[in-house]
Amino acid sequence: MKTNKLILAVLIAASAFLLTSCGAPVTLTTWKNPENKAQISKVAVMPLFEKIEFMKPFEQTMVTVFNNKGLKAIGSLAFLNPTIKYAIDDIKHRCDSLGVDAILIFTYQGMDKTENYIPPTSYYAGGYGGYGGYWSGGYWGGYYGGYAGGYYGGTVATTGGYWTTSTMINLSAKLYVKGSKDALWTGEISVTDPEYVDQVAHTLAQNIYADWQKQNLIKFTPKGK
Repeated sequence: MKTNKLILAVLIAASAFLLTSCGAPVTLTTWKNPENKAQISKVAVMPLFEKIEFMKPFEQTMVTVFNNKGLKAIGSLAFLNPTIKYAIDDIKHRCDSLGVDAILIFTYQGMDKTENYIPPTSYYAGGYGGYGGYWSGGYWGGYYGGYAGGYYGGTVATTGGYWTTSTMINLSAKLYVKGSKDALWTGEISVTDPEYVDQVAHTLAQNIYADWQKQNLIKFTPKGK
């Protein structure tokens, strides 16, 4: 999988931000409009990020995940020029011509930083080194010989205290469907210590798809049609 390393400072300046590596937690809190019973069959993914180098891998990865799971999807860069401002009606017309019945929009909501202090830690270096003799050299010669040579021959090492910084990126997702000006579905997203755009998008797409299934938002076309 081709990945694009995110430099945190650049992402902050871009005010557009993408979610996390496989090791970084992604939290998704969702709400579905109970008054709207619509289902979707093809969705356009539109991350409203300022940097195309973040936007492109994000939407491409999400589109790939959705398509692989059976939900038709297309990225906005496939039919819109990111350097041009389009009227809403023009975007709707382009979506209609592609058979798109829903638009999933992502926006950046800010960043939170948390600092934690790790206190100094002391430990014995080289002590108890003869314990291996207990297993291989017999109880008396191994255990006591190892204890004396290891414990008393060891030294105390101390690691200095230091600060760590944890970064949480906040995004908002909204799903709009034809015939309604209000969002059918919304998602509040938090990602801890993100590194790679595509890995973040992959995790998020899976979480969103699972939630849409649970909410009965996906309309599948029977095979053969």
